[in-house]
Amino acid sequence: MENVLGTVDALRRYPVKSMLGERVSAVEVTERGLAGDRRLAVLDRQTGKVASAKNPRLWRALLTCTAALGAAATTITGPDTRTRWSTDADLDEALSALVGRDVTLIDTPPPDAELDRSRPERVLAEGLDADVPADVVRFGSASPAGTFFDFAPVHLVSTATLRRAAALNPRGVVEVERYRPNLVLDTPDTGFVDHSWLGRQLRIGDRLTLRVVASTPRCAVPTLAHGALPRDTAALRALAEHNRVPALPGRDPEPCAGVYAEVLRGGRVRAGDVVRID
Repeated sequence: MENVLGTVDALRRYPVKSMLGERVSAVEVTERGLAGDRRLAVLDRQTGKVASAKNPRLWRALLTCTAALGAAATTITGPDTRTRWSTDADLDEALSALVGRDVTLIDTPPPDAELDRSRPERVLAEGLDADVPADVVRFGSASPAGTFFDFAPVHLVSTATLRRAAALNPRGVVEVERYRPNLVLDTPDTGFVDHSWLGRQLRIGDRLTLRVVASTPRCAVPTLAHGALPRDTAALRALAEHNRVPALPGRDPEPCAGVYAEVLRGGRVRAGDVVRID
């Protein structure tokens, strides 16, 4: 039996990993996630690792760029407001100058692709420029091969979680962009409800069916400046103090917000679609 959980409040995709993305009104979703989501990434030529703002000392400048999907290629608008195409011959040079490392834009992960995830509590304690310990993350254990997802292809967060995080923030607000969801689900619940969906199926609209496979453990990314949004350490501290849960059964509790899902049946999803839970 299915019960109505809420509706789709917003849809977001991020054509280049760790850059700002775009809001869309409707999108096709397959086992590889939202069409156009994380289709490209920046590769560090020296280390062979994929650049991720999860290591803010090296890569937080990526969050000053906005990526959008075009008809023939992806546009990338930098902090200088200049827009380039992903196919431009001088793009790698421009990105290297921005981050201060030799990088290239890629559309396929290298074999055994990895990224560094700085330990968020150390980043909070020691600052963004500190060379803190990092965990090495392999790509997509719950995603199809050849994708740039850290874990699973769809990330969801509820308006209930966002309201609770905002209430715990001294600013009285927390911007949804900080948590980088694909689907924002408008639910009437209160509190951090997303973790209760673990292991359950969601049917969105007429066809799209997802299975929630993990809660989303939070790194330092929500605390970083996102374009014009300033740094906000409370976006992580509130979770660390009030919503520590095991992201997966058997794991130690971690600060979490939102959930990861795999796609059981693809379909088109639109803002306003009804969301049902098994």
